[in-house]
Amino acid sequence: MSPRFLPPAALAAALAFAALPCVEAAEYTQVNATASTLSFTYKQFTSRAYGTFGKFEATLDFDTQNPAAAHAALSIDLNSIDAGSSDANEELQKPAWFDTASYPVATFESSGVKALGNDRYLITGQLTLRGMTRVVEVPVQLKADNAIGIFDGQLTVKRSDFNIGEGEWADGVVSNDIHIRFRMVAPQQ
Repeated sequence: MSPRFLPPAALAAALAFAALPCVEAAEYTQVNATASTLSFTYKQFTSRAYGTFGKFEATLDFDTQNPAAAHAALSIDLNSIDAGSSDANEELQKPAWFDTASYPVATFESSGVKALGNDRYLITGQLTLRGMTRVVEVPVQLKADNAIGIFDGQLTVKRSDFNIGEGEWADGVVSNDIHIRFRMVAPQQ
């Protein structure tokens, strides 16, 4: 057979594979904290309340071709909380809540990543607040936009697991479930 000509079946197969969408590997190793967000919602009495953390640092080592080897870490400056008013912000820094004089930073460090398909992942790791560490699972959706990766995720944390909101606040005025949502933006490497 002449190497200059492909048999019709081989030509058809080559054309068919060329028409398939190509999934490219992507690596993300830096987080743009300025473009990223970290927020939370909860209920106080019967009203839904919203807040953010303005200062945090995140590190990332994520290869879409090998998510099991990925690693992520997050460090949150708890004094950067914005719960909607200066009174609320000051209250949350007190010993009954975050006790930022003793524990100014909350951290998360991943210990495993499982691919779930369709650019969805389950990140398992350790969340540390007020000197207490708990294992959490965080579902994350990766959205690629040009050369940017957007990691959207959310999880629910129970205040009681970290003794947050003790004393007079333990009676249920503030919901035990705190819903944390994040959007980490990372340029593709």
